[in-house]
Amino acid sequence: MTAPAAFNVWVALFRGINVGGKHILPMKDLRALLTDMGLLDVQTYIQSGNAVFRQAADNTQAPSSLAEQITSAVSRQYEFEPKVLIVSKDALQEVISANPFPEAAQAPKTLYLYFLAGIPEQPDWAKLEALKQPSEHMKLVENVFYLYAPDGIGRSKLAAKAEKLLGIAATARNWRTVCKLAELASSIAV
Repeated sequence: MTAPAAFNVWVALFRGINVGGKHILPMKDLRALLTDMGLLDVQTYIQSGNAVFRQAADNTQAPSSLAEQITSAVSRQYEFEPKVLIVSKDALQEVISANPFPEAAQAPKTLYLYFLAGIPEQPDWAKLEALKQPSEHMKLVENVFYLYAPDGIGRSKLAAKAEKLLGIAATARNWRTVCKLAELASSIAV
C-alpha cells in the first residue's frame, strides 16, 4: 500500500493587478495560468489578485522561487510583471493569530496587513509615528505590518507611505480578505 501524496497549500498575493484599469489579469485567466503550471485546486478571491492552491510536497520549491515562476508565467502572457508574494497556509494562520488589534475584527475594512517581501532592516519609525493619526495603531510582527485605521484607510497618510518608510516591497490586504484567504486555504488542504 502506498502512502497518500502530501501537499502544501499556498496563498499567492499579487501586487498592483486590476487596479485603475492597469495590469489587467482576469481571475479566470489567472486560475488557468496557475493550473497550467501544475498547481492544483486553484481558487481566486476578488479581482485584486489573490490565489490559493495546492502543490505536491515532492514538487515544492521555496516560496520565492515559486513567486518568480508565477511572475515569469504572467509576464510571458501579459505585458507586465506583477510582484507576487507567496505565503503558506500555516504562515497565514500565524499572521491571523498574531493580530495585535483584535478589536478591528468587528470592522474588518479598518485593519490592513502589509505582507512584506522580508523583514525590514531599518524602518523609519520616526516618520511612521509622525504620519500616524491619534486613532491609528500600527505594529510590525516579523514580515507583516499591521495598520489599524478606524477612521478609514483612504484617509490615512500612514497607509499611503507605509511601504516606503518600511523600506521593503509590500502588498496590503484588509482583515476580511486575509480571513477569507485562510478559509479558502483550509478548504483545499488535504
